[in-house]
Amino acid sequence: MEKSAAIDLIQRLSNVYGISAFEDKVTELFKEEVAGTGKITEDHMRNVFVQQNNNTGTKPVVELDAHSDEVGFMIRAIKSNGQMMFVQVGGWAIVTIPAQKVKVQNRHGKWISGIVSSTPPHFMTPEERTRLPKMDELSIDVGASSAQEIADVYQIEIGAPVVPDITCEYNEDTELFLGKAFDNRIGTALLASTMKDLGNDQLDVDLVAGLSSQEEVGDRGAEVVVRKIKPDLAIVFEGAPADDTVMPDYLIQAGLRKGPMLRHFDSTIVTNPHFQQFALDIAAENDIPVQRSVRTGGGQDGAIINRYNGAPTIVISVPVRYAHTPYCFIAYSDYENALNLAKLIIRQLNADVIAKF
Repeated sequence: MEKSAAIDLIQRLSNVYGISAFEDKVTELFKEEVAGTGKITEDHMRNVFVQQNNNTGTKPVVELDAHSDEVGFMIRAIKSNGQMMFVQVGGWAIVTIPAQKVKVQNRHGKWISGIVSSTPPHFMTPEERTRLPKMDELSIDVGASSAQEIADVYQIEIGAPVVPDITCEYNEDTELFLGKAFDNRIGTALLASTMKDLGNDQLDVDLVAGLSSQEEVGDRGAEVVVRKIKPDLAIVFEGAPADDTVMPDYLIQAGLRKGPMLRHFDSTIVTNPHFQQFALDIAAENDIPVQRSVRTGGGQDGAIINRYNGAPTIVISVPVRYAHTPYCFIAYSDYENALNLAKLIIRQLNADVIAKF
């Protein structure tokens, strides 16, 4: 994919709204992007499937996975003063939530601007000034003064999705993006780019993309997708939390501009070591920088795919600084290297190679 087109795609995917189960606009954009690369279908969970043009049904099946959802919030209750209580959808550190600018979707699909309210310091007790607020002490304010106004004027209801309100920026000088939702819109971009670049290739495998929903609330879409695709091997595209601002040098395993991260281990998966080494060897042979990680926590769709029928699975991740906050950095070079590595791997796969994993 050409650089300008890739930059535009990444920005559009970052900007679109789509918390878990509300990924409609993400899937719409993804389907537009991969049109012409194969047969496209979508199920009622908002999982999208793309069967590559030259699939025959007689070759090993390779699943390419990314998840489409982002972390956000949902309206839980509406107070008499027009303030709205909410819950987390996906994992947040509460320190990053207060005073955020957000968008709330009303019952007609219109996005309303609001903020996560915070108590002015003038009204805080000494104890409140030294601790984080609790979730039930936070609320979302769209400017209303009563529950009736929320219902009649803003037309917001319980269950409304809420997303951070930020427009993605790209710095031409530093080649960095600053935006929201790179976990996992950068994986979504990689999935679309890989299918576009390989759409007309004659491969020795049947290639199927699965854009899965609801990863941030328990890999739910991936459970459905893997049972439909039934892969013999899988590659997962992710946006992994960067650690280069929080770890000592010797523990940095996902730093910006250092290449995609290939994980050996996290709390949900031990990556197939034979497939992992195959990918690492290809990276070395082609001078593609990569980072290797052994994580003490974390998790992603690869664990679900791997457990379904034991399909060898690796995870190719773009490092995301400040993941699961509204403001994240990623580097274009990490996306580009991840894409090139994935294409090289796929082009070298066949039944004999997969059998050795």
